[in-house]
Amino acid sequence: MSDMSDDAPAPVPDLTEPLRRAIGERYLSYAMSTIMGRALPDARDGLKPVHRRILFAMRELKLSSSGGFRKSAKISGDVMGNYHPHGDAAIYDAMARLAQDFNVRYPLVDGQGNFGNVDGDNPAASRYTEARMTAAAEALLEGLGEDAVDFRDNYDGTLREPVVLPARFPNLLANGSSGIAVGMATNIPPHNIEELIGACLHLIKAPNARDETLLDHIPGPDFPTGGVIVEPRENIAEAYRTGRGSFRLRARWESEELNRGQWQIVVTEIPFQVAKSRLIEKIADLIQSKKVPILADVRDESTDDIRIVLEPRSRNVDPQVLMGMLFRQSDLEVRFSLNMNVLIDGLTPRVCSLREVLRAFLDHRREVLLRRTRYRLGKIDHRLEVLEGLIVAFLNLDRVIDIIRYDDDPKAALMAEDWGRTHVRATSEADYVSPLPAKGEGELSDVQAEAILNMRLRSLRRLEEIELTRERDALMEERAELEDLMEDEGRQWGRIAEELRETRKQFGHGAPGGVRRTTFADAEDAPDVPIEAMIEREPITVVCSQMGWIRALSGHVALDKELKFKDGDGPRFMFHAQTTDRLLIFGSNGRIYTLPAVNLPGGRGMGDPLRLMVDLPNEAQIVALFVHVPGRKLLVASSAGDGFVVPEDDVVAQTRSGKQVLNLRGEARALVCKPVAGDHVACVGENRKVVVFAAEELPEMARGKGVRLQKFRDGGLSDATTFNLADGLSWKDPAGRTRTETDLTEWLGKRASAGRMAPRGFPRDNRFT
Repeated sequence: MSDMSDDAPAPVPDLTEPLRRAIGERYLSYAMSTIMGRALPDARDGLKPVHRRILFAMRELKLSSSGGFRKSAKISGDVMGNYHPHGDAAIYDAMARLAQDFNVRYPLVDGQGNFGNVDGDNPAASRYTEARMTAAAEALLEGLGEDAVDFRDNYDGTLREPVVLPARFPNLLANGSSGIAVGMATNIPPHNIEELIGACLHLIKAPNARDETLLDHIPGPDFPTGGVIVEPRENIAEAYRTGRGSFRLRARWESEELNRGQWQIVVTEIPFQVAKSRLIEKIADLIQSKKVPILADVRDESTDDIRIVLEPRSRNVDPQVLMGMLFRQSDLEVRFSLNMNVLIDGLTPRVCSLREVLRAFLDHRREVLLRRTRYRLGKIDHRLEVLEGLIVAFLNLDRVIDIIRYDDDPKAALMAEDWGRTHVRATSEADYVSPLPAKGEGELSDVQAEAILNMRLRSLRRLEEIELTRERDALMEERAELEDLMEDEGRQWGRIAEELRETRKQFGHGAPGGVRRTTFADAEDAPDVPIEAMIEREPITVVCSQMGWIRALSGHVALDKELKFKDGDGPRFMFHAQTTDRLLIFGSNGRIYTLPAVNLPGGRGMGDPLRLMVDLPNEAQIVALFVHVPGRKLLVASSAGDGFVVPEDDVVAQTRSGKQVLNLRGEARALVCKPVAGDHVACVGENRKVVVFAAEELPEMARGKGVRLQKFRDGGLSDATTFNLADGLSWKDPAGRTRTETDLTEWLGKRASAGRMAPRGFPRDNRFT
């Protein structure tokens, strides 16, 4: 039994865990990795890890702004192999964006080759392009070799990379950022460095300054593509105060006068992150669909600068009205959202105000200043130690030469020697007396002795001693200044302000590209002008076939003119109209659709299917088609015998889907839609019975089933019309002659009565027309 117990397998530990906890922990780990390592920028240097690693790798490759270019493939390969273990395409795309002056206000990469354009074209492959850093990138990296920031191991622990860059200017706001993380996102527009530094200097003087006062220095974003911001100042102030908001950004345009009173609009700047090619395609679609009927043509005449030409249809068009329509219907006006969600100290994601972001940058600069100062003090202390040793050597030059010349261990001898007493020059090795073994601690340290031994012979001149003394005095003075700086916070902020002023001089308004590009203006919204007022009024003849093919012939042609139709098709509706008219289509599904006459195809061909212009279902038929007359009323009725009067102004639809007017039940279908033109209503059923009643018995409503017009034992309604009782009821007989019945006493009654048989000679199709 004991053998069996000894051979029994050890119990397997239970490694199971609840699914909720397992998924939660792993998803949280992924979310934090995305937030901190990919999507959100650091408030201190305004960079995401991939951008920071690209710049650091370029620094390691010594690609300075004044040096030569290197292949982009080499740069992205080094970044991927040393610091960023992701796809080279993602790295190259990130680097290419830093080189695009239409995407980045202050490019950090100087690209050579095709790095994309404002049309939205992609950059060339990385093997064809070359790159180096710009002066702005070098400003972000300045001080990196002076222990200004912390370093950490790279992904495999073989190299070190910076946690954050020193950043001489507030890059987060200068170049902006955008990114989508898990459960949060960021979107920050670019700004002008001159204005940002002005706000930083104000914040140094007044640490408790409000966000509203910072707007005196930073009036708003400064986009690399220019444009005009038309957002009210109070909205901008609220966005900067809360860290969330949006800015209305419009294209910059001007009106150019041409010969003979003609003119055209020229767009010279388009909104940020709008692809020019897609913008022109959208405007061309608006022209094609006639949604902007006063615009005739759009042309792209851009070379190095943007020049989009908009040609009006008539010189009588108001340019403000035309641009107002384009602003509403195209990307000539966009709304750029602000979501200042950033990593504070590289750890905590938080939506910050403008003041908080600038404060984070300034606190970072102070930390960088203190670390660089401590680093410089260490270097000065080391150099002073060396200088003290060299000066001792110069004061006792003969003894130093003897030690180096004759002693077996010159370094130990130099450290053990008592340099305070007088030494006699040795004439030979026999005269030399070594200080070893040491009787106590010497005056020189290991560093000083090493420096003396490494001293060149050419330095053993009298002038060198004077230079060493002068250097020592200068370093002592610098060290005293640095110690004062470390102890006085006011001096620290003064030094930071001085550095910011130097940066402003390098990248501000006096530098190339430093002038503000985006301006501000009040939003002069053009008045809503009806389309009819912007269309040239021309006569047309509307023709719609039995199969629903519609077209517009130029001019008012004779309504009995023979026209060509597709095989098996024929005329259904034909009437005169104007290009400024709106047509109403009544479907058998009870909906009324609206179609501008100017949108009808020309009369050269057979036209286009009406169902492609409005959302008329295939199973629904066209019951009526006529010109909309404002203020008129319509009589609508269904095959079930229900109907009512509807104001025509209430049925005009603004969308392709139309408006539901007549509600239908079961197998009923919409049957009648005619203008009200009289004081009485006449109805005829499928049973050929006619009833006439006063029109005032019908209710007036915008939508519904209606009320009963005529009572039927079987069958339903065949037709209905309105007329003046004094003029009598008219219809066309089978021979085409118009007959009028004036004595309608036999058929007069109340609404919803059964009626009497139709008069002699009434059409066999039971229709009044």
